[in-house]
Amino acid sequence: MSWSHVIETHDLLDTPTASGAGVVEYLRRHGATDGEVAVETVEGEGGSTDFIRVTIAGTDGASSGGSAPTLGILGRLGGLGARPEQIGFVSDGDGALTAVAAAAKLLDMRRRGDTLPGDVVLATHIDPDAPTQPHDPVPFMDSVVDQDVSNRHEVLPAMDAILSVDTTKGNRVCNHHGIAITPAVVDGWIVRVPETLLDIVSRTTGRAPAVMPLTMQDITPYGNGVYHVNSILQPATATTAPVVGVAIVTETAVAGSATGATDLRSVETAVRFVIETAKDYGRGIAQFVDAEEVRRLQDLYGSMSHLRGAGAPQGS
Repeated sequence: MSWSHVIETHDLLDTPTASGAGVVEYLRRHGATDGEVAVETVEGEGGSTDFIRVTIAGTDGASSGGSAPTLGILGRLGGLGARPEQIGFVSDGDGALTAVAAAAKLLDMRRRGDTLPGDVVLATHIDPDAPTQPHDPVPFMDSVVDQDVSNRHEVLPAMDAILSVDTTKGNRVCNHHGIAITPAVVDGWIVRVPETLLDIVSRTTGRAPAVMPLTMQDITPYGNGVYHVNSILQPATATTAPVVGVAIVTETAVAGSATGATDLRSVETAVRFVIETAKDYGRGIAQFVDAEEVRRLQDLYGSMSHLRGAGAPQGS
């Protein structure tokens, strides 16, 4: 279980002074070395945010010349807080909370002798005072940096597959409390929900898995003027590796800028899900896509990689 890590991490991040440096110090107490954890402060139009990344090497991972695949776990968000408009930790911060708590748990597992086969790279950003923006049906959290900036700092070529964890409570299409996963997205294609990840959802929740629906709009880059449910699949615009969204969801639409809305049971479930996926993916048990089926789709219907770009009006 990862309850202690979730509670510690929530206490760490639920403050106006939350910072990347504070997260680094926290992860060092759980065994991270200087070479494994990195933080960079990035300035945006509305302020700054701290991007943090921790790489936990596996016993047969690429970092040591091994053959096990590398999993990326990204905590996506606009910010941990919307200060001074809101007081306290906002719902939107759950993605970062999940990523940092999972990193601490994985580091503790390694200290105790439970090292995963493959490398795991966890990344997010720490911003206690992000802006908000209007959105239907409930207000969005905004970010001081654009999504392409987040992608440049969080989506790495070394990642063979990615789990993108994001608060996804502000919608009316997934009326479920807990976590839901999306279909896999690979190079502009929305493909089937991975059966092996559904298995992991079932065992970590004890329930039938919930699936968050996607539209073509959701897998295109922000800024193109079309509706997006949120930023959960924005990492897919920056890589050809398969990406699956891990949505922290609620039965009613809850604003990302709402305080008092974080349900630690849902976050703890998300932490266990990403860790169990990391275990099974590194051992070759879990697969995100059927590579042969993706190739067949591309042979039959061509590339969809243009959906990862900004696009252009037809006839221009």
